[in-house]
Amino acid sequence: MRPVQLLPLFICALMVGWFAPSLPTASAGNQDNAAAAAAAEAEQTASLNTARSKDAWLAGQTVIEREPDGHFYASALVDGYQYRFLVDTGASIVALTRADADAMGLQWDEASLRPIGRGASGTVNGVPITIDSMEVGGFEVRNVRAAIVPDGLDVSLLGQTFLSQLDNVEFSGDEMRLGS
Repeated sequence: MRPVQLLPLFICALMVGWFAPSLPTASAGNQDNAAAAAAAEAEQTASLNTARSKDAWLAGQTVIEREPDGHFYASALVDGYQYRFLVDTGASIVALTRADADAMGLQWDEASLRPIGRGASGTVNGVPITIDSMEVGGFEVRNVRAAIVPDGLDVSLLGQTFLSQLDNVEFSGDEMRLGS
């Protein structure tokens, strides 16, 4: 896949969020409670997913459960630190948010931005990089082509430059299975 196909995915993700009015929202008065509840729910879901992943990993697979928003998220180990990625089979590369790139200690500057794709809303600018090592559920991939996309991403994307290196990526109902 080409980087050109990255922006339509961004747009689809935004549209899903926009057209999903049944998702819970918080009013200004109870945002703190809602944020605490959401964090607790995410932690509980991550614990359940991790437990399932460990069992499946022993069988050569990692199972990722679909989240309430309809997407699959994976915890990836990059240089010894965990980061949350939206698993995006339509993204040709791994795309990092500005915040994740900064947290990873990646050196880049605005002058390095260049067009890396084009979509319905125009050109997508980013900084091409290589991630030395990424690991998801016990599956490690080295020298992963990626891009820092400083504007327009709310969450980093786990794209094909990682996923295509796995023996298998399959869906079954509300589960995604990675591995052999």
